[in-house]
Amino acid sequence: MMDLQIGLRDVIDIGLVTFVFYRAILLVKGTRAVSVIYGLLLVIVVYYLSEEFGLFALNWLLTNFLASLFLVIIIFFQADIRKALSQLGAGSLWRRRKVSDQLLNEIVLAALSMAKSRIGALIVFERSIPLGEVIARGVEIKAGVSRELLVTIFSRNTPLHDGAVIIREGRIEAAGCILPLSSGVDISSVKLGTRHRAALGISEETDAVTLVVSEERGVISLAQGGKLAENLDEGRLRELLRHVLERHE
Repeated sequence: MMDLQIGLRDVIDIGLVTFVFYRAILLVKGTRAVSVIYGLLLVIVVYYLSEEFGLFALNWLLTNFLASLFLVIIIFFQADIRKALSQLGAGSLWRRRKVSDQLLNEIVLAALSMAKSRIGALIVFERSIPLGEVIARGVEIKAGVSRELLVTIFSRNTPLHDGAVIIREGRIEAAGCILPLSSGVDISSVKLGTRHRAALGISEETDAVTLVVSEERGVISLAQGGKLAENLDEGRLRELLRHVLERHE
């Protein structure tokens, strides 16, 4: 029998690999990337079955496809890989931010007020991935967050009401910012407006959290990681905001 010895180096090696897989699972959890992974696993199963049953043409085709699997993964998951590297570079894996009750209260009250008055709003909370490019396309504000200021910015017929407000480290950094629209295939089926598509778009490309107030329906929603939580009341909105803004994953 072989003498199997596991040293400290092996334990560290296994631990690092486990951590990498853990972070990868957290990264794709709840996103469309999960469907892509299932599709790739299905292709691998079909490849082995084609080899087992002597389906040479299919086996040749899949062999050439799997030979470029690394390149395929890079193409499919380029946005997720970019987001993960940005989070790693920003040190978000190790930090946990606290959100003040005052900040949370001002945002929630502003959202409720705008929803009641049917004032559309788009408020983006920067997390670990910097939104410098988005901020540069807007109008610099650099002011404290208050209910009155947010309602004023998004009120109809004001110059900045159509864009997004970016909140960085508890302060309004810029307003009138243009966000990338989501390219998700399911967007047309649920007939989301431009604000909701923009909220989903920035959440797909970064780890930002976006609060949306619908002008047509007066509904409050929250977008994160390419997913949208809709019809939020005061309690649920406050709970979700605190959870996503303080989490360190």
